[in-house]
Amino acid sequence: MAYLIVPAAAVHDTGAFQLDGDAQSSTDPISPPATDDWDKVCHQANPTACAAGTNTANAAAVSWTDDGSLNASIFTGGGSKDGINVDQWAWKDGAGGLPDKDNLLHSFATRYSLTPDPVLGDSNATACPSDLPNGGGLAAKCDVLFFGSDRYDNSGDAQQGFWFFQNKITLGTAKTGGGTAFKGVHKNGDVLVISNFSNGGTTSTITVYQWDSTISGNLKVLESSDAAKCSNVLGAGDAFCGIVNPSNGTVAPWSFTDKSGLHSYLNGEFYEGGINLTALGLGDECFSSVASETRSSTSTTATLKDFVLGQFANCSVTMTTAVSSSSVNPGASVHDTVTVTGSSATKTPAGSVEFFLCSFATGSTAACDGTTGKVGTSLGSFTLAGSGATATADTSPVNTSGSPLTPGHYCFRAQWAGDANYVVDPSPLKEFSAATECFEVVQHGTSTETHPQSGSPLANTTAVSFGASVVDHAVITGATGLGDPTGTVSFSVCNPTQVSGAAGSEVCASGAGTAVSGNPVTATAVVGSEDPPQTEATSGTVTANQLGVWCFRATYTPDTGNYLTSGDATHSECFTVSDTTSYTSAQKWLPNDSVVLSSANGATPTGTLNITLVKGSSCSTGSVEYTQAPITVSAAGTFNTTNTAFFVNASNDDTYHWHVVFSSNNTFISGFDTCTEVTTIDVTN
Repeated sequence: MAYLIVPAAAVHDTGAFQLDGDAQSSTDPISPPATDDWDKVCHQANPTACAAGTNTANAAAVSWTDDGSLNASIFTGGGSKDGINVDQWAWKDGAGGLPDKDNLLHSFATRYSLTPDPVLGDSNATACPSDLPNGGGLAAKCDVLFFGSDRYDNSGDAQQGFWFFQNKITLGTAKTGGGTAFKGVHKNGDVLVISNFSNGGTTSTITVYQWDSTISGNLKVLESSDAAKCSNVLGAGDAFCGIVNPSNGTVAPWSFTDKSGLHSYLNGEFYEGGINLTALGLGDECFSSVASETRSSTSTTATLKDFVLGQFANCSVTMTTAVSSSSVNPGASVHDTVTVTGSSATKTPAGSVEFFLCSFATGSTAACDGTTGKVGTSLGSFTLAGSGATATADTSPVNTSGSPLTPGHYCFRAQWAGDANYVVDPSPLKEFSAATECFEVVQHGTSTETHPQSGSPLANTTAVSFGASVVDHAVITGATGLGDPTGTVSFSVCNPTQVSGAAGSEVCASGAGTAVSGNPVTATAVVGSEDPPQTEATSGTVTANQLGVWCFRATYTPDTGNYLTSGDATHSECFTVSDTTSYTSAQKWLPNDSVVLSSANGATPTGTLNITLVKGSSCSTGSVEYTQAPITVSAAGTFNTTNTAFFVNASNDDTYHWHVVFSSNNTFISGFDTCTEVTTIDVTN
C-alpha cells in the first residue's frame, strides 16, 4: 500500500496545545511552550465539570463529553463497524459487559486555526507549514485538530478510533439491529483516526482515513505510521501523532475513578493525539460531531465496542438581512436582502432562502418571528449566489404600484435550511430582527393646486372688478397606481382686511378668514385619463365687495388610507379686486361746469377733483382762464364749479375746454385726466 508522505508539520510543537501525555496546562514539558491543555478545554466546554479552570487561549472549537457511567451507551450488533454508514449503527444503554480496558469514561477534542510558518521544514517548529501537499500552494491558515479520551482500566493494549463528522450525529430512537439506531449519516470528507498503543505506550500506530463513498469499503487511507508517538524533540515534525500518559499518577483535571479506585491515571489510561488538517488537505473541513470509540482491533472491519459521542462545531454560518428602506409610500417598491456568511473561505453557502412578509397596524413594534399571529405570507424562495464565504439573495420587489400595501408596519422574515457544507441546527436558520427587517408604509403625499376663477364660463383669474363673483378651483394630484385622491376640500376666504403677508406675498393664513358656503366640497375625478391621478373641487361663490387683495385657502382631506392631507403650498389662491372712475359734465351759466363723478362698479371713490377752464384748441397748449379750488372727494356725486364773477368775452372764433382731473386716493380705484371742449357758452350778462 502506498501512503502520502507529508513533510514535517510538527503538530505537537505548534505552541498552541500541549501534546505531552498529560491533561494539565500547568504541566508543560514540551518546547516551545503552549498555554492550552485539556483542563482548559473542559472548563470552556463544561464549566461544571472543571470549575476551577480557565478557558483556552484561542481554540476555534472545543468538545468535552462525560460518558455518564460504566454501563453507559455502547455499540451493539454486528453492523456497527466503521466502514458502514452511521445510520446503520446500533447502540444500547445500561447493558454492561464491556472489557474494562475498552470502557471509555470521557472524550474530548479541540481545534485551532494558526498562522502558518512561511518556510516549510525549517527549524522553527512553533508554527504550521504554509505549503499544502502535492504542490497546493500556500495556506492562509493552518488548521490543527487535537483529541483524546480516558478509560476505566489500563490492563492491556487499547485500540481506539476517533470520528470527526461533518454532519451532526446524535443518538436516535428508532429500533434497529437489536438496539437503537444512530441519527445522521456520513458525508464525504469525514475523518477517522485509528490508534493502537502497545508496550505501555512506547509503540504507537496511527492511520488516518477519510470517508469516501465512491470507493469500496468507503474508507480512504490518507496517512499511516507505526512510529506515530508524539515526539518531544523540537523540530522532529509530525503531521499526526498520539501519546498516552507515560507513568502512573498523572492527575486528571476532572472527576475520574479507575478500576483500581484511583482518581489519577495509571500508565496508558489517558490518551491524546493530534493531526494537522491543512497538511492532510483537510483544512477546509468543518466537523459538527466527534465520537471516540474502542474496538476489537485496528482493522476497519473490527467490531466497535464502547463510544462517547460529543458535539463539536459546525461549519459556522451567520445570516444577516437588510430591508431596502425603513419607510416607503404606498406603491413604492421595497425588498429584503439576506447575506449568508460561512466560516470557510472555500465553501460558498448555497441553496434557497424563503422570505415571509408580516403586516401589523401602524405604530406596532412587532417582528415577523414566526410565532402565532406573526407567521406572515410566504413570498417564495430565492436562490443564494456569491463567492468565497458569502452569498446573498433578494426578494422580488413588494408594495409595487400594481398592488400597493396600505399604510402600516410591515416586517420580512428570512429562513435558510443550510446546505451540504453548513449544517443548521436547529433548522432553519431564521432572521427576523425588527431593526433590520421591518419597514413602515406611510401615507403618500398629495399636492393641491388652486386658482380663483370668475366669469362665464369660469376662467382662471388674478384680477376681478369690484362686485364680481369669484370661486376657488382646486386640483389634487395623487400617485401612480394608488387610485384617485378622493375626499373633500374645505375652502376659506380672506378679504383685504384679513389677509396677511407683505405686498405681493399675501396669504389667507390658517385660522383666518371666513369659511366659504358649501363646505366641504367633494373632490371628483378630473375628466380624462390623468397619470398620476387627479381630482378637483370648486368652492361656493364669493362676492368681491372690497377693494384690494383677497386670498382663498383650500385644504384637501382624503377619504382613503393611501393619501395625506394637503393644501396649496404655493399660495396661488389670491386675486385683486379693483375699480375705475368716470364722470359726466355739463356747462352751465356764467359758465360753470357740473361734474358727476362715479366708479364703474359701485366702489367708493376718494381723492381730489381739479377743474380748470382753458382757452385754446387743447388743454395742454391753451391759456387757463379759470381755476376751481381743489375739491375733496369722499364719495361719488355731483361737483360744481363755484365761479360767480367770470364772464367770457368771446368772439365767434374762441374755443374753450374744461380740464377735469381726478386723483384717486385708493390704489385699487383708477383716476382720470380729461379735456372736454365747451360746446355752448352763455354770454348773456
